[in-house]
Amino acid sequence: MEYRTHGKILKGVGGLYSIKLVDIATHNEKFNTDSPLASHLITCSASGSFRHNHIKPLVGDNVEIVYTDHSLAENDAKNNDIRIADILERKNELIRPPMANLDVMFISMAAASPSPVLPTIDKLICIAEHNDIEPVIIIGKCDLNPEYAKELQEIYTKAGYDAFVLSAKTGEGVEAIREFVNTKLNGKTSAFAGASGIGKSTLLNALFPDLSLTTNTISVKIQRGRHTTRHVELYPICDKENTGYIADTPGFSLLDFERFNFFDKEDLAYNMREFRNYIGECRYTKCSHTKEEGCAILEAVREGKISKSRHDSFLEIYASLKNKHKWDNK
Repeated sequence: MEYRTHGKILKGVGGLYSIKLVDIATHNEKFNTDSPLASHLITCSASGSFRHNHIKPLVGDNVEIVYTDHSLAENDAKNNDIRIADILERKNELIRPPMANLDVMFISMAAASPSPVLPTIDKLICIAEHNDIEPVIIIGKCDLNPEYAKELQEIYTKAGYDAFVLSAKTGEGVEAIREFVNTKLNGKTSAFAGASGIGKSTLLNALFPDLSLTTNTISVKIQRGRHTTRHVELYPICDKENTGYIADTPGFSLLDFERFNFFDKEDLAYNMREFRNYIGECRYTKCSHTKEEGCAILEAVREGKISKSRHDSFLEIYASLKNKHKWDNK
């Protein structure tokens, strides 16, 4: 007998995918047949049609799985008896980190060792905003530079984001994030993203000890961490009242940001959350918010309503987008 059911991709390595199948109640709402593997974690490959159509399943994808009675005896990922038959419609899709259907992105930086590159952080926030992903800001290693950690928190709180200051080493702030996860992430898929070596895996281990993620130290010479996380992987949040997933991701590099078709320069201001209330209030209709007289956003910066560092990031990202041509898009 052939069975069809839905599941979520938790990990994909070497063409093999780990998939958590929906529970029996969810299955019965969508299908007329039983699913003997309901709620199981399976490993399988994707249908060859994906390769022919240059489509690659992503971590976070909701997929349709087909299997037969033979699959119940042999959950063999190389056996075509069990496979990904279809990828359901995606809410969003990211290149870095390579994920789909993300609801919340915890954007992590360190207050020191290494110090954050704010334009890079703000690029990632803009990409999240553009893809309907809620950014949550994490400022780690606050024990190394508590004053700067508080300054960073103020910048992003003023911009309209939830921002947490913490030290995974001392435990400061960890409970506040744990409460946020348990109360705000039920049924949602979230990811921790940020540069290598800033303490994402350490924080995740503090929040969820059962994950046992690999951590590493910072290179003193180059002030960067080695990529201890080799691939994106979703982990079920082990809480009876929380059915969400959380992911650890490889460190990101967006130095070639302008090569990717995220949005045009005209849309950038809409992806800077605190800019939105001032759009349309400028003297000139086609104000770029970079240097024009009578710009409402520039006036808000001068008055301290918008942090100068955020507008500095806007100028840097705008310059990248200004030099982007449509034929450069990937």
